[in-house]
Amino acid sequence: MAENIGNEMQFTDEQIGYVYENRRYVGNKESLGFVMWDAAQSLNINTYTTRFITNIVKIDLGYQTLAKSINSVWDIVNDIFTAAIVEKTRTRWGKFRPYLLGLAVPGCIATLLYWFMPVLFAGKTSMSISKFVFYLSLEIIREGVGTFQSIARTGMLATITPHPVDRTRLITLANFASGFFGEKVPEHVMTVLLDLIDNKVFKNGMSHENQLMGAFVGMGAATTLISSGMSFWFFMNSRERIMQSVKTPSIRDSLRSIINNKPMLLMTISDFLANFGISGSKQDYYIDVLHFASMTLVAGLPAAPLSPISYSFVPWFRRRFSSRLLYIVSRNISHFLHIFVFLFGCIGFNPKTFKGGLYRSKLAMFFAMAIWEIIWTIFYGLMSVIGTELYNESMDYCEWKNGYRTEAMTSVAKGIASKVSASVSGVVTTALKKLVGYDQSAYTSGKEQPDYVKFYLFAMFTIVPAMTGTLGIIPMLFYDLHGKKKELMYAELLQRRKEASNAASDGDTQAIMAMEEKLKASRRGKS
Repeated sequence: MAENIGNEMQFTDEQIGYVYENRRYVGNKESLGFVMWDAAQSLNINTYTTRFITNIVKIDLGYQTLAKSINSVWDIVNDIFTAAIVEKTRTRWGKFRPYLLGLAVPGCIATLLYWFMPVLFAGKTSMSISKFVFYLSLEIIREGVGTFQSIARTGMLATITPHPVDRTRLITLANFASGFFGEKVPEHVMTVLLDLIDNKVFKNGMSHENQLMGAFVGMGAATTLISSGMSFWFFMNSRERIMQSVKTPSIRDSLRSIINNKPMLLMTISDFLANFGISGSKQDYYIDVLHFASMTLVAGLPAAPLSPISYSFVPWFRRRFSSRLLYIVSRNISHFLHIFVFLFGCIGFNPKTFKGGLYRSKLAMFFAMAIWEIIWTIFYGLMSVIGTELYNESMDYCEWKNGYRTEAMTSVAKGIASKVSASVSGVVTTALKKLVGYDQSAYTSGKEQPDYVKFYLFAMFTIVPAMTGTLGIIPMLFYDLHGKKKELMYAELLQRRKEASNAASDGDTQAIMAMEEKLKASRRGKS
């Protein structure tokens, strides 16, 4: 096993300390591009996609359930074939950049069509077959393009620099910059627009429904074009720095690497269990119950200064607590806090009549959600860094243990596990929404949802996900890639990469392949 090989080899203090050194491989221009790319991931109004499809495009909830079921199956099948293709890719531009560059424009066009659906199908009813077929077809196409982009994006982040400290620097810098400069500005602008329209502030002669449609189409198209341009600039100015094995791993080797990569296996199982959690939409609660979409923005104001500051807490957390504990806390702090929000909101609630309850009060829920936001934001920097850092470490572990990297197949396996459980959760959530009698036309017509539906929307965003989404804690209790084991891993990787780099500089491909075969044989003999 890799651990045994590491223990048999002798390393200098410099090699052992390599993992802690402040080495930098990525320059200022590329770092700036990385920050822009990271910001582009959140430069959208995707938090309102469910409301967009349900209340603006008006696709029947039953059709949505069918579409989710079909797309979920396609998602899994598509992931497997896509991963196999990417895993075999070896070009002078790298393993992942060709897909990021080549699919940038098609992905942008498909997303623009998505946001223009209300215009393309104006006047069509919620049961329109042509609208449903277009929506389903577009979702399948976007899923296919998105899978290539997602795999390449994850792989690019794992290979942009060979050093864990440099990688953490990039992740922290990008997330800090996004938080400091307002990564959720489009979402906040959209929230304010919806409140202004909902409260009939605009007097421009347009109907309430057309004003809502214009806001969604305009904001959706604008954010798509801007974020696509920012991403493309980074793709043009970036590079991959970790050498892939000359001989591409077989499908069998790729699958084996998923099973014997203990850190990644535990994270995958954790995601699988956590995503079974049933969760409603916070925006549905704010809009349909409180009629105050801006609660997201207003309740977040007291915590806003803490967002960039939270990144300064990350080193302190890392020094005092294990990666395992930090991962568990960062992934579940939201659930823990929502339990108290639910209990507070239920004060004065009559379960027989569904009347009363502080969850109906804007002022009361402002205080509850403001406290939630403050505590949650303290952990925001940690949440933004620790998950990505553990994933990248697990890819280094794969290289250490097997002699090759399988970013594509591993990320897909992890993604499929999450998607299977998340798809079940999504289908169940949508079906439950229809079952309790949620009125799709109420929002655009100005009507109220029934009292029992309002309580359902509150419970689905607070207590239900808190009770169903914490099973993912269990696998992470066995995560052990830290301390001496981590130091030995990076010391050996440093030595091996130097030898491979020297052989590559000499153009000695045969020497590199011989090294890879020797390592594989050694692994088989010690397994």
